[in-house]
Amino acid sequence: MEANYKFISCLIIIFVQLIIIPCVVGGKVPAIIVFGDSSVDAGNNNQISTVLKSNFEPYGRDFYGKMPTGRFCNGRIPPDFISEAFGLRPFVPAYLDPMFNITDFAGGVCFASAGTGYDNATSQVLSVIPLWKEIENYKEYQKKLEAYVGSKKVKYIIQEALYLVSLGTNDFLENYYSIQSKRASQFTIEQYQGFLIELAENFIKQIYQLGARKISFTGLPPMGCLPLERATNIIRGHGDACNEKYNDCALRFNVMLNGLVDKLNRELPGMKMVFSNPYELILQIIRNPSSFGFEVAGVACCGTGLFEMSYLCDKLNPLTCTDANKYVFWDSFHLSQKTNLIITNFLMKNVLNQFL
Repeated sequence: MEANYKFISCLIIIFVQLIIIPCVVGGKVPAIIVFGDSSVDAGNNNQISTVLKSNFEPYGRDFYGKMPTGRFCNGRIPPDFISEAFGLRPFVPAYLDPMFNITDFAGGVCFASAGTGYDNATSQVLSVIPLWKEIENYKEYQKKLEAYVGSKKVKYIIQEALYLVSLGTNDFLENYYSIQSKRASQFTIEQYQGFLIELAENFIKQIYQLGARKISFTGLPPMGCLPLERATNIIRGHGDACNEKYNDCALRFNVMLNGLVDKLNRELPGMKMVFSNPYELILQIIRNPSSFGFEVAGVACCGTGLFEMSYLCDKLNPLTCTDANKYVFWDSFHLSQKTNLIITNFLMKNVLNQFL
């Protein structure tokens, strides 16, 4: 199966090189480099000891070759679509995936780990890769890339690449607001948001020092409207409405992230950083799914659509939907491929187009 994945991947790369790249002028972005959580993880968690995995069916059933790659989706995730939009491959491989090597990573690589956050304590909840380790893997990647392409070209790739940074939801839902959280006793929510902003600033400055200059910083979604949170609301006797406390938290944090982007653009010479905020679009899709071609927004495609994700979302569940394109969410925590594409098209048109 893995051999078929590699073969299909090679065919895709050849096709993209023949058909898409000639249409791109200048090649302003030679690679897509990804940091973050499950919203952008292409399969790094497959290679670590954690319960948070998705390298099994029905995950990936709409991906190339119907392969479960470790993406928390029925198909592709935003970095894959963004890479394709920039004339690169239609997917970004995971750095820890043994099926790929530096020849594949030269055009894009993903260091993200599902379940992680800005806060190291968040990554400890499900024993996933902390953000500092993602940076260490990136440093290792730079050394391998220099050995492969040479010192002159590696500098070009690192400085001209587009960096996608997407995380933060787990810091709140899996850490601060969880029953076992210690952070809630240490910080008010406003203090914790400020703490995360400091960590985010430190992270950006670290990758800036390592050469990053073009960065897309992704905001939080309306996390109170995730099917899992709506199901929890039902259990608590609040109906199936979105958890507005969580949504308000995301809104406030997004304002702070946007302010951080403005601050770092002023302070760091040569920095070109944008704030990619999906909040309002996702909320519109959830409130008016039919306007975007969806039929279901309150529950997910997999299983009952209320609480299944990772190992609870498996091929033995007879309740999983047959057509994920009708659903806004694939599992109780993650968007479907169709939703990911709609979000990517919006960001490419309104935010990321300045990097074309």
